[in-house]
Amino acid sequence: MEVLQRPGGELATRPIHFFWVVDCSGSMYGEKIGIVNNTIQECIPEMRSAADNNPNAQLLIRALQFSSGASWITSSPVPVEDYGWEDMDANGLTELGKAFDLLAAQLNIPPMPERALPPVIVLLSDGQPTDDYKKSMDRLKKLPWFRKAVKIAISIGQDADDEVLIEFTGNKELVLQANNATALAKMIKWASTTASMVSAPSSKPMNSVSTEATAATAPGTSAVASIPADDPFAPANNGAPLVLDMSNIPNPDDFDEGAVW
Repeated sequence: MEVLQRPGGELATRPIHFFWVVDCSGSMYGEKIGIVNNTIQECIPEMRSAADNNPNAQLLIRALQFSSGASWITSSPVPVEDYGWEDMDANGLTELGKAFDLLAAQLNIPPMPERALPPVIVLLSDGQPTDDYKKSMDRLKKLPWFRKAVKIAISIGQDADDEVLIEFTGNKELVLQANNATALAKMIKWASTTASMVSAPSSKPMNSVSTEATAATAPGTSAVASIPADDPFAPANNGAPLVLDMSNIPNPDDFDEGAVW
């Protein structure tokens, strides 16, 4: 990977780290974890295609699972062109705090580089944390990499704790509802491909959200904050803010076929 020179030098390809954080507790067993495995595997070619449209970014992927404890499935970041999904199994508890601890360790500098594009973190969960996740969440929120990250959560089924997921994303609009198999697959596809485009030049529709948007953002509005020239996360596209296109989020009401979880 090329190295980005300091301000005044030439901008080169910059890494964008994409994290899958997947609930593998016992309640995910069967259909739910099967859909997660199959859909993410199917999305990889689309993520590669989306990454091709980001000439100033190199998309790096890794995956983290949590149940009774947490562990990295992909221990090191892998370029999207070389990435292959490893199927996850489901059993045990929902120790979300353990996942946050592992994630926080990777969002420090080092091991993350000093300058890069804001990371993308996609959290999937169908239940409520069974450990003391709040202390881990608080530690995570103190990290600049986490604060700048694009954070998306997929709420699976009616037993998911949406308040925890909103606390994680900082934005209610970025908690995607998936109450059946079709909706889950659609939400995963949207999160994987749209988030892969987050560092593209910001010729976006008005219904978009900046990487620093908060829960106070009103639906259907644009919350794009200016980024100082000396910000270590400033994008390569002439200082324009990074935005996530939210105009095409699938509507969960469109997927009412099949059993509701």
